[in-house]
Amino acid sequence: MKIKLSSIMVENQASALAFYTDVLGFKKSKDIPVGEFRWLTVVSPDGYPDVELVLEPNANPAARAFQEAMFKQGIPLAAFEVEDIEAEAKRLKRNGVKFTADPKQQGPMKLAIFSDTCGNLVQMYQPPQNGA
Repeated sequence: MKIKLSSIMVENQASALAFYTDVLGFKKSKDIPVGEFRWLTVVSPDGYPDVELVLEPNANPAARAFQEAMFKQGIPLAAFEVEDIEAEAKRLKRNGVKFTADPKQQGPMKLAIFSDTCGNLVQMYQPPQNGA
């Protein structure tokens, strides 16, 4: 059993694609029309090329309610690993990304939380350096 796909609900697929590629730096992998929506995935240029993030439309009222509740509670719906969280936070802020929590040490990791402009909070984390 392998993890190949993970989904994040988005308010608008076109806007989400622009944010996840132009701002975060992911690459579009699949873009297939499926009725009024698209099967739209992105991959990390630094990660495994066969592990994809689906930019899933939040057209289902239950999904939208869940997404809104998690955002209001400040709970991220995705987490992305970075090598240098301070540098990445500065880069994202220069590109207009709004942080709800700036990078700070949390146990052995450094964490930060930002809005993806698509209805979600995203956690960014830096694992312990040198196995520390």
